[in-house]
Amino acid sequence: MLAFTDRVATDPDGIAIASDGLGTVTWRQAGDVVLRLAEAIRTFDLGVERRVMVVARNRPSTVLAHAAALLGEASAVPVNFHLTAGEIEYQVGESGARLMFVDRATEAPAREAAAASSHPVTVVVLPDEGALGPELAAFLGDTPPIHLNPDQRVIPNLLFTSGTTGRPKAVQLPPKTIGDSPDLAGFAVFNAKQRMAKYSTHLVVGPLYHNGPLTSVRLLLAGVPLVVHGTFDAERALAAIEEHRVESSVMVPTHFVRLLALPDDVRNRYDVRSLQCVVHTGGACAVPVKRAMLDWWGLVLYESYGGTESGSTCSIGPEDWLAHPGSVGRAIPPFDALVVDDDGKPLPPNTEGRLYFRDTTGRGIIYEGDPEKTAAAHLAPGVFTLGEIGKIDDDGFVYITDRFSDMVVSGGVNIYPAEAEQALARHPQVVDVACIGLPDDEMGEKLVAIVQLAPGGTATADDLNTWCRETLAGYKCPREYRFAQVPRNAMGKLDKKTLRTSHRDT
Repeated sequence: MLAFTDRVATDPDGIAIASDGLGTVTWRQAGDVVLRLAEAIRTFDLGVERRVMVVARNRPSTVLAHAAALLGEASAVPVNFHLTAGEIEYQVGESGARLMFVDRATEAPAREAAAASSHPVTVVVLPDEGALGPELAAFLGDTPPIHLNPDQRVIPNLLFTSGTTGRPKAVQLPPKTIGDSPDLAGFAVFNAKQRMAKYSTHLVVGPLYHNGPLTSVRLLLAGVPLVVHGTFDAERALAAIEEHRVESSVMVPTHFVRLLALPDDVRNRYDVRSLQCVVHTGGACAVPVKRAMLDWWGLVLYESYGGTESGSTCSIGPEDWLAHPGSVGRAIPPFDALVVDDDGKPLPPNTEGRLYFRDTTGRGIIYEGDPEKTAAAHLAPGVFTLGEIGKIDDDGFVYITDRFSDMVVSGGVNIYPAEAEQALARHPQVVDVACIGLPDDEMGEKLVAIVQLAPGGTATADDLNTWCRETLAGYKCPREYRFAQVPRNAMGKLDKKTLRTSHRDT
């Protein structure tokens, strides 16, 4: 039924997961841990929602924990491993997770969050190296391998995407991410048909709390060997591609910028001809950057555009992109793309306006526990926006030109300014603050704080950054602080579009 179990049976000593200094895992070892952990998860009291939280860095064991949750009829909740204890506690409460897999670096804040939870949470420490460490072995005990049934449930991930109110919103990935049938048999058929499942050896360079890199979990279950990197290093990625004959990967434009920044002699040192399919996502890729990557790696770049809430809504291959440079592609089933004016009226081709997608299943997008945010994202039932401005050409290709939501995409990571604004507004010397996204050559965008201090205020950028980091994960804090009057109209409303324009070239 699953290519994973076939590999375990037919290639037990083959490498299922290689890593950069964190050990290797054979198919036999992967099968032992995944199948026994899946049974332990299946029989654990997870509550009605059956959610399992994973707060761990990129490790072979992190991939195995995610795979076990999927096979154990649970919804894995990947959590950013940079979060503070308070931020993790909030996500524990929102998700209702009762079982949490962590690593040595995240153990302390995770245990603090678990202790503060209103419901019991069991914390299990995953090994930094290999598949099975002492804490995980103790949790498994003598648990036997799960007996996989074709009709058992497969439950999509629950992910958190930051909200404009300053609190992250939980969104369950849409059913289409696991196929048309929510059972293991349907998932296995759907998973085997995915583009990257056709290739051997997948390189993981993005953090495993993002939906793109989590593709690797489904690929492992499709029998595809993985190479997992703890962090991204451009030359190390090239070396891995050559050494392991990597055929596929998921990257973000920032990865491309860092790869292209390598000296020519370093870039030319490595053979990347094994690559067949590199999907890039997580933000707009500058046209010159993508052209340079196509010149170097060949016609292997496939772009996927969408959001955590929706999954991919558009895609484009290399040939179509060369014919339509800058496009994020055509809408893919079950979505249709449309552009409307500020009153919600449809606009003709090649006219810039608010970009919406019609979900032909009628589902649209759902922010759990936030009907107001869900309603605000929809123009009509099933017709939703990801908050961007765009246009559609005569051939149906979509172009993103701006954003009307506050979201900032920095290095493929979604950041909503409201969290930093609320943290900074609590500083005793700050009378007003606005956080905006401004262009950045490497990261695409950076979060910049425009801070208005109280008369006589002496707080410096370093002071404010230290203050911000006391309550927020570092990636959510502004990368730059500018001290200026924060303009508001008579109703107290801030026009961030104007603010972004006025500070763009500062």
